[in-house]
Amino acid sequence: MKNEKSMEQDILEAAESLFLKKGFALTSTTMIAKAVGCNQALVHYYFRTKEKLFEAVFSLKLKIFLSSFTQIEERDISFEEKLRFKMEKHFDVLYKNQQLPFLILNELVTNPARIASIKEQIKDKIGSVFSQFAQELEREIEKGNIRPISPLDLLFSAMSLNIAFFILKPVMLETLGMDNEQFNQFALKRKEENVMTILNSLRPLKG
Repeated sequence: MKNEKSMEQDILEAAESLFLKKGFALTSTTMIAKAVGCNQALVHYYFRTKEKLFEAVFSLKLKIFLSSFTQIEERDISFEEKLRFKMEKHFDVLYKNQQLPFLILNELVTNPARIASIKEQIKDKIGSVFSQFAQELEREIEKGNIRPISPLDLLFSAMSLNIAFFILKPVMLETLGMDNEQFNQFALKRKEENVMTILNSLRPLKG
């Protein structure tokens, strides 16, 4: 017999897998219970409702999604190296969770209130990290190492490049005739290309 912590974690993991594959609306607590091998009452015992269970999964995945850009980099490395590290970590998170962009975008469109709720949980951390990033960026601009650009524009461009690649995966599989293995090989090359696209875009303007 599994202990309570193990059962709760199994339910969370099964729910995560189903929510990522099917979305909130098409996933039922019955399906989650079946995937775990328990009865439906246990799912409600630990998480009360499907909505509460989804919020637990979504909050965790959103934090993972943002983690590469919201962690404070303590190492004594250049701004360019820090940005490379953040972009590569962000890409790696998406590579390991390829359905995650669809889940987040779907929630942004269908349930913006949930985003507001999660924002309250992480806003302090995001605020402090963003402030540090903005200060470091401003110093690089003042030194002439980087062209003038707002920190929001830079982060938006960096994250968008990574996200767009995985959003377009179904198109690439269908129109380019790729299989999953070919896509994954292409992804490894694309990660470096995305980083270089952003780094090259930051070069100081000539003239």
